[in-house]
Amino acid sequence: MLIPSIDLQGGRVVQLVQGDKLAIASDDLDGWIEKFSKFPKVQLIDLDAAMSRGNNDALVNRIAAKLPCRVGGGVRSVRRAEELIAAGAHAVIAGSGLFNAARAGASAPAGLADLINFDFAQALAATVGMHRLIAAVDSKAGRVVIHGWKTTLPLTAVQAVAALEPYCDEFLYTHVDKEGLMQGTDMAAIRAVAEATERKVTAAGGITTRAEIDALDAMGVDAVVGMAIYTGSLAID
Repeated sequence: MLIPSIDLQGGRVVQLVQGDKLAIASDDLDGWIEKFSKFPKVQLIDLDAAMSRGNNDALVNRIAAKLPCRVGGGVRSVRRAEELIAAGAHAVIAGSGLFNAARAGASAPAGLADLINFDFAQALAATVGMHRLIAAVDSKAGRVVIHGWKTTLPLTAVQAVAALEPYCDEFLYTHVDKEGLMQGTDMAAIRAVAEATERKVTAAGGITTRAEIDALDAMGVDAVVGMAIYTGSLAID
C-alpha cells in the first residue's frame, strides 16, 4: 500500500533532503488534502514539534479532521499522544521518546535497558492502545538515529524492533541514508527489519517508483512516499 506523507514545518507543507535541506515548500494545504483524500492512510509529521521548535498544531488538527492520518512529531509524553488522538489521529507515531540518548557515543557497550525507554513505551501502549501506537525506528549507517537524525545510538534497527515489539502493533522504519535523494530505497535493510518482527512494518526513505512499492507490498510492507509525489516523479492520480 502506498501511504502519502505530509510534513509540516513553519506552517507549510515541506519536503526535506536528508531531514535537513529544504527542497519543496507549499502553502496549498487544501490542495494536498484534496489530492490525498482517496487514500485510506496518510502520514502526517510535524517536523517543528519533532525538533522542539514549536508546533503546527492548528494545521495538524485541520488535516486530521479531514484525512485518515497517522500523526507523529514531538510525541514525548502520554499527554501529547492523547491530544493527537483527540484531534482525530487514527494512530500516533512515537520515535525519539522511545529511546534514551544518554548512551549515545558511549565507548562501553550498552544494554537494551540503557537504550530503550521501556517505561514510556508501556505507558503509551496502555493509554492509547497498542493498535494505535506506531513505533518509529530510523536508521542511518546501520544504527538507530534520533532527535531529527542528529543523535546516533549503539543499536541496530533489528535490535530496536525486536525490543519494542511487545508495545505496538506497527513499526515505521525509515532508511535515512536514502531519504529525499530520489535514488531508491534499500530493500535488503527493509526486509531485515520486517523479518525481525511479527508486527506490521511500514517503510520510508527514498521510495521512488511504483516497482519499489509493488516489491514492498509483496513483502507485506507498506510504503510511505513523499518526495517522489511532490516532485511529480510518481503519479498518484
